[in-house]
Amino acid sequence: MDESVNLILLVACVLLLVSVVAVRLSHRTGLPVLLVYLGIGLAVGEAGLGIEFSDYELTADLGLIALAVILAEGGLTTRWSRMRPVLPHALVLATVGVAISVGVVAAAGHYLLGLEWRTAVILGAVIGSTDASAVFSVLRRLPLDTRVAAKLEAESGLNDAPVAVLVVLASSPAWQTTSVWAGLGQIGYELLAGAVVGLALGWAGRQLLARVALPTAGLYPLAGLALVLLAYSAGTALHASGFMAAYLAGLVLGNGQLPHRRTVLGFAGSMALMAEVGLYVLLGLLASPERLPDAVGPALLVSAVAVLVARPLAVVASLLPFRVPWREQLFVSWAGLRGAVPIVLTTIPITEQVAGAERVLDVVFVLVVLLTLVQAPTLPLLGRRLRLVHAGQATEVEVEVAPLDQMRADLLQVRVGPGSRLHGVYVEELRLPPGAHVTLIVRDGKAVVPGPYTHFVTGDQLLVVVSSHVRDRAEARLRAVDRGGKLARWTGETGA
Repeated sequence: MDESVNLILLVACVLLLVSVVAVRLSHRTGLPVLLVYLGIGLAVGEAGLGIEFSDYELTADLGLIALAVILAEGGLTTRWSRMRPVLPHALVLATVGVAISVGVVAAAGHYLLGLEWRTAVILGAVIGSTDASAVFSVLRRLPLDTRVAAKLEAESGLNDAPVAVLVVLASSPAWQTTSVWAGLGQIGYELLAGAVVGLALGWAGRQLLARVALPTAGLYPLAGLALVLLAYSAGTALHASGFMAAYLAGLVLGNGQLPHRRTVLGFAGSMALMAEVGLYVLLGLLASPERLPDAVGPALLVSAVAVLVARPLAVVASLLPFRVPWREQLFVSWAGLRGAVPIVLTTIPITEQVAGAERVLDVVFVLVVLLTLVQAPTLPLLGRRLRLVHAGQATEVEVEVAPLDQMRADLLQVRVGPGSRLHGVYVEELRLPPGAHVTLIVRDGKAVVPGPYTHFVTGDQLLVVVSSHVRDRAEARLRAVDRGGKLARWTGETGA
């Protein structure tokens, strides 16, 4: 192996290991882990160890792929049952809300910072949406009210697509000749076409993985992530929104009959973490510390406008028609987190040599650091004050499926989580459909072969063998008892 290649591999592995250890440091200190990654990049950059890096085009390409991986993981791990009730809210926030935020911040950039309108629109676009990586990493560690968490996650998964399309349009030479209506039509086409590609490939992948028994369990995570990234690349090739395609493909695939679900989701989570580490370290390397002090003043001004004016206006205009309680509106307004997306998108106009783009990059970099330091640590306190954080809330029963192809059967692995109403239910009272049987219970590390009068307790791991044709009914019954207890059928709980 060439020595330079070996050196690159050595440095990359050391940085990855340091970043993984930094996650533990972040949990103990409360410092947002995204800032730790950025700090590592700055530490090894030109102001630290002296590594010079200024390839904006490479950063843009790698950054967009990394964001696609993060969105893929977000889609795979989002439960449709949680997202469905708040989908209208999220769609309005991701369209009308983004448009309001872009308009307000662009006006501030033009009138307060003296930017040209084109550059001001780019500034408004790159910080006009919430950041999926920041939202997923911060909110999923917070026992937040289910509706509010689902709303924020769905919004962050959907609103990266329109701003990315707008930034590309504003950075291209066509910006000078494109009318407002033509621009809106192009944005609408890219979002709609991306949605069609994502839904179609997600459905096709869902059917494929549910019916084809692969020879080893390790192939399912690779196939799942490959299908979602295929949607991203196919959407991009068709001049559609690859971000929209990736997120929706992951959403459809993750909510289907996914064999070895926990393995697939664990692998997707690991890849998303590696994408975050690489992305933030790369962005830290890209920053020029000697230019950042001049950007502090403008960043403070734009941050104030974005957080105190643009975001609240966007949230109120988007959620007021749905009569969302003011407590939720206030929390959603403050939880408009920014992260890697604004910085990555700002590299696009730099590669297109848009006037003032480097100044925008510096302002956005400082803004992301400031807002992350202020917003992320205060979210738990605000959530408790607004009574939206519920410690110890029950989680949905976990069911993992392993296909037994030659036997035309499936093996369900079920965990009885905290708050589950499966606790105390006897095997006989579970009333699974014919062809489904609880074959083993693992409790406190010991295996127990259950009888009809064996009861379940919190923390149990169950193995349920089901015939393939009754698998859906068996899963629905397990969810129904998990939510409604042994009398679920009489109370109308179906486990849908």
